[in-house]
Amino acid sequence: MQALRTAATGMAAQQMNVEVISNNIANMNTVAFKRQRAEFQDLLYQTYEAAGTQSSDQGTIVPTGVQVGAGVKAGAVYRVETQGSLTRTDNPYDLAIDGRGFFQVLMPSGETAYTRAGNFSVNDQGQLVTQDGYQIQPAISIPGDAVSVTISKTGQVQVQQAGQTNPSVVGILELATFVNDGGLKALGDNLYQETAASGAPTSGTAGSTGIGVLVQGYTEASNVDAVAEITALIVAQRAYEMNSKVISTADNMLATANQVKA
Repeated sequence: MQALRTAATGMAAQQMNVEVISNNIANMNTVAFKRQRAEFQDLLYQTYEAAGTQSSDQGTIVPTGVQVGAGVKAGAVYRVETQGSLTRTDNPYDLAIDGRGFFQVLMPSGETAYTRAGNFSVNDQGQLVTQDGYQIQPAISIPGDAVSVTISKTGQVQVQQAGQTNPSVVGILELATFVNDGGLKALGDNLYQETAASGAPTSGTAGSTGIGVLVQGYTEASNVDAVAEITALIVAQRAYEMNSKVISTADNMLATANQVKA
């Protein structure tokens, strides 16, 4: 029976849905994490009687026809790019992006990756780096005798060095934007990579048109809503159970048919 295969596709779809939801919940406290949402599409339909076909010699037509679907499939796992709340840390190297944009990260391979996680540190050479030690681009180096670091909303990095009266500018952080943020490929470690779907990056100064501003001493929290995720998890679980019930019912119907034939 087709019902067995149809219900099986429903169970597989809800299994993926639960996996996406579980990943959201697991990353509730991940800096700048963006929740994902599984989206589904119906499968091909078997047409027993096409709508609009002639049903009599007088020219009457069938108004709706008879079509039976074959189930469901995963259409996409969409990343929701809404802004997460800003969490105060008081760490001068922590930066949150308020608005659109990504920090640019130089990978060991020489490629550029992108992130919204601004929980940065300085390495042994004074360079501003991610938690994995990847250098931020454009490169920012903090002098070893710096007594304070100030980063403006537009990304200008100023340091006050010991024995000096006036602060000095050591660099300017730029942000990258994409036409389609959802098209970026997630690499893990809070990093994303450019794809054909995302379009090419456009770099610019924070605070300029279409680019967010930087907030020093804050990080962006994940945009996961615990209540919404638990609710979605319950709905997915019930949908999975109902599909399993369909399989059980179809199996009972087949068993009854076999008994009648015997």
